[in-house]
Amino acid sequence: MLKQEQTRLLKGLLNHLDAKTNVDAGGIIKAPAETYTSKERFDLEWDSFFQDYPQIIGMSGDLAEPNSFITIEDFGPPIIATRDADGKFKAFANVCSHRGAQIETEKKGLKSKFSCPFHGWTFDNQGSLVGYPKSDHFGKIDKDCYGLTELPCLEKYGFLWVHPKADGKIDLKNLLGDKLEKEFAAWDFDKLVLSNEEEYKTDMNWKLAIDTFGETYHFSVLHKDSLFQSFHGNCQMFDSFERNGRLILCKRDIDEMRKLPEEDWNITTGTLPVYYLFPNIIFMPTPEGAFLVKEYPLENSPHKSISKISFYFYPEAIEMADKMGVSPETGQNPLEELYSAFGSVIRDEDYVVAASSHKGLKSGNIDFLTFGRNEPALHHYHNTYREALGLQKLPIIES
Repeated sequence: MLKQEQTRLLKGLLNHLDAKTNVDAGGIIKAPAETYTSKERFDLEWDSFFQDYPQIIGMSGDLAEPNSFITIEDFGPPIIATRDADGKFKAFANVCSHRGAQIETEKKGLKSKFSCPFHGWTFDNQGSLVGYPKSDHFGKIDKDCYGLTELPCLEKYGFLWVHPKADGKIDLKNLLGDKLEKEFAAWDFDKLVLSNEEEYKTDMNWKLAIDTFGETYHFSVLHKDSLFQSFHGNCQMFDSFERNGRLILCKRDIDEMRKLPEEDWNITTGTLPVYYLFPNIIFMPTPEGAFLVKEYPLENSPHKSISKISFYFYPEAIEMADKMGVSPETGQNPLEELYSAFGSVIRDEDYVVAASSHKGLKSGNIDFLTFGRNEPALHHYHNTYREALGLQKLPIIES
């Protein structure tokens, strides 16, 4: 993040702390219960947000080596993403051009060629058909016409985007906007190394998972014995970038940082930036690296979802953690303690209460959820969803 922007955000938080104020959206909004429970609404979101929109499938660190690959089935069609011997990122439908079987079933690995388990048709990691058994028996074909279906993809600022449709387009300026592009260019996300992955399946709508990252109003209650020990609750900064947003959470470390000269201030020391990248991504840079959270519906249902969390660290942080070794108390090194703590908060606190909220919504005993004037990120998230679906914006009720 650019230094000038870091200073603006840190000063804004300090002003809020000193004045005992918070960001102000100007009023409250009410999100109808059907936002989370309607199958019709869910189907619209699935078609618009997941089937026909560029998806962030991971970071450059997920394809760290030449000839590495990952497979994805989170938003419908099976996909295989590769990095070829020259280091180029590509994506294809994970579908054999012969009889339609998936050419690769492993989630990730190192391979330069993929052989279909059905008849052994073999493709390289650039999508070309390079061979098929008993060609004299099968018959002559033009192998150039039988390559894997290539999908639009883009690697930029350390992120990997894939469009699920072969005729789709990835327009980064449209996805991020000029300001967020410049901000991401100032980070070093392309250096991040994948260190751990976890999945949390929950009986709740996928947007409720996103909502849990949208405010700190709940910290002093839900997280009183966990996050609230390290963060000032109900104090944040928020900015929107087209359909995306950036919430700045206020760490208690800011209390000591403010004593330093401004040139020594650092955004990840005094805060936790939380980027919301439309439609389903939460991304959090830390001093050691970053956490990527991808939220997906499960089982074609508005009532089930899965969070896929990837933990990335900078090489120097990994080297330092290895030197420090494991703690005799936890049996983990410092980085392992970080993702263990993340799970204990998000999985065991946030998602438990969010699932409870979903149960309440399904009961029919509540008509809407209310987002306060101190929760502008939630205003933005939900009005962005509605705008993308052609729905009317939720009005602000002055309070």
